[in-house]
Amino acid sequence: MADSGVVVVDKPADWTSHDVVAKTRGLARTRRVGHAGTLDPMATGVLVLGIEKGTKLLGHLTLTEKTYEATIRLGLVTNTDDAEGEPGARVDASAVADADVHAAVAKLTGPIQQVPPQVSAIKVDGKRAYKSAREGKEVALKARPVTISQFDVTEIRRTPDGFVDVDAVITGSSGTYIRSLARDMGADLSVGGHLTALRRTRVGPYDLSQARTLDQLAEEFTQVPLAQAVAAAFPVRTMDEAETRAIRHGNRISESSLGEGPVGLFAPDGTVIALGENRPGHMKPVVVFSPA
Repeated sequence: MADSGVVVVDKPADWTSHDVVAKTRGLARTRRVGHAGTLDPMATGVLVLGIEKGTKLLGHLTLTEKTYEATIRLGLVTNTDDAEGEPGARVDASAVADADVHAAVAKLTGPIQQVPPQVSAIKVDGKRAYKSAREGKEVALKARPVTISQFDVTEIRRTPDGFVDVDAVITGSSGTYIRSLARDMGADLSVGGHLTALRRTRVGPYDLSQARTLDQLAEEFTQVPLAQAVAAAFPVRTMDEAETRAIRHGNRISESSLGEGPVGLFAPDGTVIALGENRPGHMKPVVVFSPA
């Protein structure tokens, strides 16, 4: 059975994130495998998995920034806002100038309000939006604040049949839907748009340079050890023996100067003990990896 830690997978196309988890459970010989941040089947790239105690990291890693390479097709909408959906209205986008594309990108950069796709896992009245969409029901999804810190157009390509394909590198905060950016760019330009390709290149501190394909993992199962994974993702605080005992028991210690948190809390011997967050006047553990 694999040790506790993190596995960075280069997800193949047409696999769900759950498919990758199921495959990795077999490779790691443990049921305790989870993923941080779902990738749609169409998408490829970085999927971060937690193994054993590493699963306790996942909720915190999900909150980090993520970077993507995307292709947006202008001139066609779909009911899922990506290429897997049913095509809808088609408009000749050949009159859309490069300057128009860059202006639309500028409007979608920085702090924005974003409405999730109809086909998403957002719950409305206790029901997933995608389930309502499958039943032919359109639900009212509320706009949510997200931050697009990078939206760099790398190429604009024009097809003979009137489509405009926009390649871009996009970095967004937790909860960003790249499909929604494609939809909103198309709407702003009055030609419609959807996402045709998506590759995630980074989740927080983990990028494609660390990622392994499932075939590579089948040949040699490699992972980032838990202590190294915590140190890569969060500031590190090395505690003394008394603080280590307190944290192992779930008790508080003195406030950290490393920010609100999470902060990786390590014993003097380098063992990772917990993740901690500041509260008024003290720090408390929010995840304990090595209890008393």
